[in-house]
Amino acid sequence: MNSKLQIISGRFRGRKLYLPSGARPTQNRAREALFNMMSSGFFNFDDKFVVWDAFSGSGAFGIECLSRYPNANVIFTDIDAESIKTVRKNLALIDAGPTAITEHIDAMHAIKKYGSVADLVFVDAPYDTADVGVAFVRTLTRRIKAGCILIWEQEAAEAKDAPDGWDVLRDKIYGRARFMILRRNGE
Repeated sequence: MNSKLQIISGRFRGRKLYLPSGARPTQNRAREALFNMMSSGFFNFDDKFVVWDAFSGSGAFGIECLSRYPNANVIFTDIDAESIKTVRKNLALIDAGPTAITEHIDAMHAIKKYGSVADLVFVDAPYDTADVGVAFVRTLTRRIKAGCILIWEQEAAEAKDAPDGWDVLRDKIYGRARFMILRRNGE
């Protein structure tokens, strides 16, 4: 494996991850900063919770959650078959077992299935299709439960603001990436 992508922290720290061809994964340093922001108290990681890595690519975000939080169950979806195969290879590296579900499906179509069960959703649509991410978040807003946390990664130069129905908890730029951490309000 010739990848610099690795698990940053937790019980699987340091393990290298496979990448699908053409992937643009969130860089290790940006992911580390993101998880540091997440640990600031706006989410209870002590109870069981469901993470949905909607545009999973390599699955690095969801796998990092499995490494850090023993109470996490993670759903990985991606429209690209190679990405889902890569996620499955990466999950096999950590023997994730029943704590992970993978599905080869368009994230937009998966909203009906997973939107209402997720407690934490990570959205990192391909930068060259930024409108897909915007449409996903708008559609998810109608399906997600109040209190759900959404982490939305966008290309900083093209980033859109959060739609109505979300409270902005954090909004940070790291290189090309803008991370918005949002909480679904009760509107």
